[in-house]
Amino acid sequence: MSDIIDQAVVALNEKLAGSNFDGSAKFDIQGEGGVIIDGDGARASDEDADVTLSADVETFQGILSGDTNPTSAFMTGKLSVDGDMGMAMKLASVLA
Repeated sequence: MSDIIDQAVVALNEKLAGSNFDGSAKFDIQGEGGVIIDGDGARASDEDADVTLSADVETFQGILSGDTNPTSAFMTGKLSVDGDMGMAMKLASVLA
């Protein structure tokens, strides 16, 4: 497992603390692997989810740090969404 994935799991679990996210989402980080987010928190995994968000490392790190707006990344093609768009929006509000 890569350092990028390890850092992402820690950062996402911090952001999810106290939230009530009841679906499943996967971040597919190009060249690194996947992170699943569900009611149990975030973990490194490549399993299926309600929605998959795919981005390169730079875009993903920008979204996590708050430097990149997820909606802007999606609109400019830096972030792709496959699956339940409503779940993606729910996740965005939890991570904001």
